[in-house]
Amino acid sequence: MTEFRVESVQCLSPAGLHTMAYKEWGDSRNPKVLVCVHGVTRISDDFDNLAREMCGDYRVVCPDVVGRGRSGWLKDPQHYQLPQYVSDMVTLLARLNADTVHWFGTSMGGLIGMGLSSLPDTPVRKLILNDIGPTLNPAALTRIGDYLGQDVRFDTFDDAVQYIRDISLPFGPHTDQEWGKLAADVLRRDKDGKWIRHYDLRLSVPFKSATPESAKMGEAMLWAAYDAIRCPTLLVRGAESDLVTPEVARSMCERGPKARLVEIAGVGHAPTFMHADQIAIAKQFLLAD
Repeated sequence: MTEFRVESVQCLSPAGLHTMAYKEWGDSRNPKVLVCVHGVTRISDDFDNLAREMCGDYRVVCPDVVGRGRSGWLKDPQHYQLPQYVSDMVTLLARLNADTVHWFGTSMGGLIGMGLSSLPDTPVRKLILNDIGPTLNPAALTRIGDYLGQDVRFDTFDDAVQYIRDISLPFGPHTDQEWGKLAADVLRRDKDGKWIRHYDLRLSVPFKSATPESAKMGEAMLWAAYDAIRCPTLLVRGAESDLVTPEVARSMCERGPKARLVEIAGVGHAPTFMHADQIAIAKQFLLAD
């Protein structure tokens, strides 16, 4: 029996239609829905271990955000931004016929969750933010933007795996087998047999067009969204994270939903939730009354 099903839903952008694929685990009739959304260069497969553990309690749905993985690409790359992603998730929830959901968001997936959770009549009832907050360290954003649009190609799978491993070291300690999966999930072969990354390189376009003024405005909007959240919220921070500073984490515990904070030692941006001890953090929060 297959553990999961791969489905897709048609979504709308100002430039036309696109498809968003998602992996679905557990009983499709289960009214308890957990949506897990990945980071900017990652994929739904990141949540395989978490979904396997949680699908006895939830219908677990893990989308590939547009421009990534099994999903389609946008015609206009300027729409690779949060409003489009939130809109796509509303379409997904309508397809799932989900009145209420719990949300697990890693990095970008957490920002999408913040946006959705802040809206009046939101379906989100519990929110986990995995190493993400309204204020983003500019140096860390520059680091992400720099490699996001790089057209890297590798002759061998081993070379490609080593590249993914090198740029993902902040994920913390993993076995060689785990690193192999983390890399294989985000690698594809092109028509020339070269190993490339799975996403539309034009994801970098909005990053490159950002200005200090637009970044400041974006941060103010994110804090306004965070302050509007009313559901129980858990902030998980990699203790060595360069994206969420201790000061930002402290502010998130004092305002808005007053997030509960858990820090994971020996990890930067971002915890992968592949391991039992990290999965237990999510499980305890989500299943608590």
